[in-house]
Amino acid sequence: MTPQAADTTLTVSGRVAEVLGEHVTDVFGVMGNGNVHFLDAAEKAGLRFTPVRHEGAAIAAADAYYRASGRLAAGTTTYGPGYTNALTALAEAVQAQIPVVLVTGDAPSDGARPWDVDQTAIATGLGAVTFTVTRQAAGSITQAAVDYALTHRTAVVLAIPYDLAALEAAEEQLTPRAAAAAGIDDDAALARVADLLAAARRPLILAGRGAHLAGAGEALQSLADRLGALTAGTALAFNLLQGEGHLGVAGGFGTEDKAALMHDADVVLVVGASLSPFTLRFGHLFGPGATVIQIDSAKEPTNPRVDLFVQADAKAAVQSLMRLLGSASAPASWRAEAGPVLSVAAAHHEGSAETADGRLDPRLLASALDSILPQRRTVVQDGGHFVGWAPMYWRIPRPQDLVMVGTAYQAIGLGLASAVGAARAVDEGATLVLASGDGGFLMGLSDLESLVGAATSAIVVIYNDAAYGAEIHQYASQGLTDKPMLIPEVDFSGIARALGAESAVVRTLDDLSALRDWIAAGAKGTFVADCRITSSVRAPWMSEWMRATGKAQAAVAN
Repeated sequence: MTPQAADTTLTVSGRVAEVLGEHVTDVFGVMGNGNVHFLDAAEKAGLRFTPVRHEGAAIAAADAYYRASGRLAAGTTTYGPGYTNALTALAEAVQAQIPVVLVTGDAPSDGARPWDVDQTAIATGLGAVTFTVTRQAAGSITQAAVDYALTHRTAVVLAIPYDLAALEAAEEQLTPRAAAAAGIDDDAALARVADLLAAARRPLILAGRGAHLAGAGEALQSLADRLGALTAGTALAFNLLQGEGHLGVAGGFGTEDKAALMHDADVVLVVGASLSPFTLRFGHLFGPGATVIQIDSAKEPTNPRVDLFVQADAKAAVQSLMRLLGSASAPASWRAEAGPVLSVAAAHHEGSAETADGRLDPRLLASALDSILPQRRTVVQDGGHFVGWAPMYWRIPRPQDLVMVGTAYQAIGLGLASAVGAARAVDEGATLVLASGDGGFLMGLSDLESLVGAATSAIVVIYNDAAYGAEIHQYASQGLTDKPMLIPEVDFSGIARALGAESAVVRTLDDLSALRDWIAAGAKGTFVADCRITSSVRAPWMSEWMRATGKAQAAVAN
């Protein structure tokens, strides 16, 4: 492609906005001294700016925008406290492998001021690379930051020194980014994979978010049909494969009968999944004799359980496997044997109409909500004890329609901010649904106002147990004091109305009628359902984790 000359009349901030505008349409952030010139330039460049009320929401919203749409977005903060306020969300994006750009102010190029901190060192500690622009190369450095984020699937920091932000940028010749070619690094290893799959009697294919991002779903389903394999998905890709032989989600959100089938597999092909402890049921998902093969864009296996690793683009690798397997016929015996289990829908506990404290059983509530929520939905799931209720009980239309935040960094409180970004990314006519706990919701409360302003159609479900539920189940059950784990019951419905949302307190299933009526009237704006749930119901994934770590035995002993 022919290099293009940049406009020589632009400031450094203007050049950054110009180049960034070739890759993003949306910017989320809070204005301050360090980024005010960038935001002015971004508006002139035609970028859509969505204001948030806490700097942590800037990067979390941009992160969720990518997860929901597959398109890059940017967050922006000022230097110093604005930057450090964004660190938890930045760490989550890095660990979750989400491409996102944080445009931030930084110390002047001629030396730090008394109140400046070493932002580059801080980013390095989190695993994020910093690109600091100069007058001579503001455009090319911006391009390099974007390229790095997309190529390495990670968050990057794009820093604009305070004294350069409004100065005229030098003329540059910018070369458009060339698309990376999808490839396979080890053909011999892939041939070995084909041999193992061809010889398998009980093959299982486990798809992860990486398979979805690579567009490998259709090819994977064809491969599964060729092999007569059973299929499953991680929580972020459990509905990528939905053909014959699909077992649903692998890990603690799945059912015991289908987990038992996964355990019986003799060869497991894992495509685009990191094999987290939660997916692997803390080491119990696959049988000890199973051969585990991983195909991933990572440089090395992501779990010691992997027996054979191939670094490759997921779609290209699966297509190559189809060619290597040729027209070999598949043994249909395992799918036939699994028929009785496959024919039964996911049978999660339906919950109880009565609880010891008289509050709602979250399982009963989740089932009722699934029948009420609009069919066209994108679900944002904050971290917390309640994290499994949405993937276990709610229908999720597509892999990109479940945005689970905080799980990579084990954080809570990013849900509201993430909902802002996802609300900007959802398809027209779809409804954004946020599931949050009361503890995490209080952490991000300032950005409820941001969501009300950004969302065309949004529903917020607060699992309000007046406590930090995960800690109640992990530690109070062992006899530790629960005083720090309790939260005075907050009237989130009243707060929501004050900020311009419709709302209702939900103490019984009958109270969901207000939400049902709001949806029937068009589901326009934001509705907050303050659902008062019991803390006496322990999520299955939590019980599994406690057993794996020995906490369950300690709880019984106490």
